Amino acid sequence: MNERVNTGPPADICLIVEGAYPYVVGGVSGWLQDLITHLPEIRFAIVAIKPSSAPLAMQLTPPDNVVELVEIALAPEATMPRGYPAAQAQAIADALIDFVGGGGAGTLGRLIELIDGVGRPLTPGDILAHPATFARLRRHYQALLPKASFHHYFWAMRVLLGGLLAVLTAPLPKARAYHTISTGFAGLLAARAAQVSGRPAFITEHGIYLLERQIEVMMAEWIGDQVDTGLASDRTVNDLRDLWVRAFTSYAGACYDACDPIVALYGDNNAVQRRLGAAPDRVRVIPNGIDARRFAHLADARDPDHPLVALLGRVVPIKDIKTFVRACAIAHAEKPDLRFVVLGPEDEDPEYAAECNQLVSDLGLNDVLHFAGRVRIEDWMNRIDLLVLTSLSEAQPLVILEGGACGIPVVAPDVGSCREMIEGRGPHDPGHGGIVTPLVNPQATAAGICAIAGEPAVRWEMGEAMRRRVLRDYDHPTIIGSYRALYGELIGR
Repeated sequence: MNERVNTGPPADICLIVEGAYPYVVGGVSGWLQDLITHLPEIRFAIVAIKPSSAPLAMQLTPPDNVVELVEIALAPEATMPRGYPAAQAQAIADALIDFVGGGGAGTLGRLIELIDGVGRPLTPGDILAHPATFARLRRHYQALLPKASFHHYFWAMRVLLGGLLAVLTAPLPKARAYHTISTGFAGLLAARAAQVSGRPAFITEHGIYLLERQIEVMMAEWIGDQVDTGLASDRTVNDLRDLWVRAFTSYAGACYDACDPIVALYGDNNAVQRRLGAAPDRVRVIPNGIDARRFAHLADARDPDHPLVALLGRVVPIKDIKTFVRACAIAHAEKPDLRFVVLGPEDEDPEYAAECNQLVSDLGLNDVLHFAGRVRIEDWMNRIDLLVLTSLSEAQPLVILEGGACGIPVVAPDVGSCREMIEGRGPHDPGHGGIVTPLVNPQATAAGICAIAGEPAVRWEMGEAMRRRVLRDYDHPTIIGSYRALYGELIGR
């Protein structure tokens, strides 16, 4: 266990994060560590939501102003269930089904009141093992998916309801305001905190969690379809994937209902948040920032004879490393002097990492492309000529800001704020800092690599455009000041 216990007064801010801090390096985890470190006057509690109760090694050490760290397992250890009155169990089961089927903050509030009204703490196992819950699940299955595999349906609902109940029954740190870094299960905990404590809650979405989960659900081979729909043309639920998407849509809605403000890193994501149900008067933008001074001491160590093309990111499917590898093969065939590297951990999805390494071998790239694993980016930035992203989903990738601070141009897909960061905020914003490509397009990515990496003058011109834009629009002290002011506003409510 990594938990810290707060023995003093309530924390100023409780940060709620799912599947990241402090167990993962980079991305949201790095952003949180930076935010906490640069606000030493704020006392933070951390709720770290993780997949199971199995211990996870901390990759980042929370600073001293983190006074409490609580872990919540979405799949906690099995315990002997304890019974409670059937009438209460039936009411809770009905509220659970109503909520995952599309209920908002009101339905969530009723569910919380019913669970708290039992008179003693309940565990997820107490609720899921009760006969009334099983009977309600059977009726739900018969109404929505009678031709699906009940086995697949039942275990899908166990996962969805288990995670939901885990965050509704776990201990809640006391704080003066609650800040969630996504919707999903973290957003549910923020919605619960706002209801039961009466304190403000708000959200900063780096990416749109709901859209990312939809991508994962649609790609997941482990979610059994097995629905015989026959000739029906009008279906309430198509298959089990729709069940998952509907549940996460409900979770996002409850979070947006409870949070004010609703922050995104760039304007396009505010538009997505509004489309997904966020109140228009609550949305605002606070971009990520970068302290360019961090890289000022680096001396140029690039090899003019062998330009280095780098992808900085975790070796996981959502980063679409395979598209990068295929693009490298195409680019290398045209410009044999290019060299390539993937900088990021491979341990999050070892099976996918093995597939990517095998693809390198299959394409004959072993001599020119390698996986360096987890690195200090300061050890690499002065060696890189071009950064490449091939992600299926991004928000405002910090790596683009870091590269821009070092004058490195970028080839990236048209996701998140990549186009805004590379091309600017409109026709009056001069200078492109790279090339924007379509998604999952090795040919376009390779063309971008060849157009920039193989042309020193183009590399320099685009790199300087990135540097100017980063220094102008993404100044780190200004961004930290925005959060300092927002925290002060919320604490004072």
